[in-house]
Amino acid sequence: MTTYSAVRTTGIYCRPGCGAKPLAENVRTFELAASAEAAGYRACLRCRPYRVAGTVPDDAPELVCRAVRLIIDGMLDGATEDAVGARLGLSARHLRRLFRDHLGVTPDGFARSRRAHFARRLLDDSDLGIAEVAFASGFGSLRQFNRAMREVFKAAPGELRARRRKADRLVADGGLPLRLPFAPSYDWPAVLAELRAGEVPGVESIVDDTYRRTITLDGDPGLLEIGPGGADHLLLRAHLPHWEGVIHVVERAARLVGIDSGTPGAWAPLEIAVNAVAEDTAALVRRHGAPVAGLGFGLTHAFPAAEPLAAEPGVVGDLARAVLDGRLRLEEASPAELVAAGVPAPAAQRIARRLTATGR
Repeated sequence: MTTYSAVRTTGIYCRPGCGAKPLAENVRTFELAASAEAAGYRACLRCRPYRVAGTVPDDAPELVCRAVRLIIDGMLDGATEDAVGARLGLSARHLRRLFRDHLGVTPDGFARSRRAHFARRLLDDSDLGIAEVAFASGFGSLRQFNRAMREVFKAAPGELRARRRKADRLVADGGLPLRLPFAPSYDWPAVLAELRAGEVPGVESIVDDTYRRTITLDGDPGLLEIGPGGADHLLLRAHLPHWEGVIHVVERAARLVGIDSGTPGAWAPLEIAVNAVAEDTAALVRRHGAPVAGLGFGLTHAFPAAEPLAAEPGVVGDLARAVLDGRLRLEEASPAELVAAGVPAPAAQRIARRLTATGR
């Protein structure tokens, strides 16, 4: 688990491995960068802790973990703490109390910090314009973006862009390149081997040490490429139809390659479920996936959405219809709920385990 060290005398927090050597009696530790910021500390300019998302404490209640996952998936981008609480069956006041007790920050504060950190990465790594960075990071307006960056980093976005180092910008001849930082124990070749074992023809392709796959954003096709980037990070290159909400694309890509868990997940829970019950996933892709032309590497289709899959007979169709009519939320589904939707018990157990490993 990543922990952050905050120095009372300087008001700065750092990630592990930073060269700063403060006196031990002046140091406080936090398990989330957002918690350090809520306590009034700002990010170190040397180790740049905003590059590493951090993880929820192991002893956090399940309700807090579920709320964090909803926030990471973007629920607070366009909704309120009341909506998150209602989804979990509790009041916004109780949700805020749980977050303060276990994370040291409110749900809104956690979401704001996460968006601001991602925006800072884009300001460092890319040449996207300020407005593009704002909307790619999940902010609803430039005013909201500017206010959040001043609160978290004590500087306007333009000032932060001007401060970036020459080596920060990722040179690219196409797509948007971003670093996916990982812990020293992360094993990319092992993850790649697992991804290769479950590769969906037409949707995924692994050539040498690079994983590629098709995705869709609001019905428009895109391409992700993930491969080695350095001693402590993979390099994601995203070819997308638009930049709004890129923060969620990057989060899902990190889950896909198991950056936090070391176990590969999937681009979407529906893929996990369909792959577990379909007799021939490749044939389903050819029948129902949206064609994507000109990508090469054997990539020809996007993975089918629930709507076309609902026309399939048998378990795949039952599963898709249960998702469409709201009887089944795969992100939160238990084995019993999967069985009730028509999934055989052994497959239901496999799906639930994989969803847990994916960080649903």
